[in-house]
Amino acid sequence: MALTDMASLLRDHRAVGAFNFVQLELAEAIVLGAEEAGTGAVLQLSQNAVRFHGGLAPAASAALRLAEEASVPIVVHLDHATDEALVDDAIALGVPSIMFDAAHLPESENLERTRAVAHRAHAAGVWVEAELGEIGGKGGAHTPGVRTDVADAVA
Repeated sequence: MALTDMASLLRDHRAVGAFNFVQLELAEAIVLGAEEAGTGAVLQLSQNAVRFHGGLAPAASAALRLAEEASVPIVVHLDHATDEALVDDAIALGVPSIMFDAAHLPESENLERTRAVAHRAHAAGVWVEAELGEIGGKGGAHTPGVRTDVADAVA
């Protein structure tokens, strides 16, 4: 079990909880809860959490260690990273999953940057999630009644 990759976790579980953490105690609680439930989980680090810790290595290294020692499959995931250097740092540290978010860029540039990130990540065996199109922040996609445009999703 222990530290796993996203493809394996999703193949083996019908639903997976993904939880952002800032402090190590919360990451420990997430792993403990997953162990008690007997299911896998995703430990997510956001760019804000990375800034809080003064860099990626402290929190990511701790999360990777927690995942390695867990009795259930745990994925460590860099969530909504807009900084490509941070993505590259995560890949170098052995973070097995990243979410690259270039939705703030024009669509063609978003696709170009996402393609480049995915190429580097995949070469290292890292799972990539990306935000193509605009999810939005407060309000936006979270406003009641807002739905994904089917034509955009197909494209």
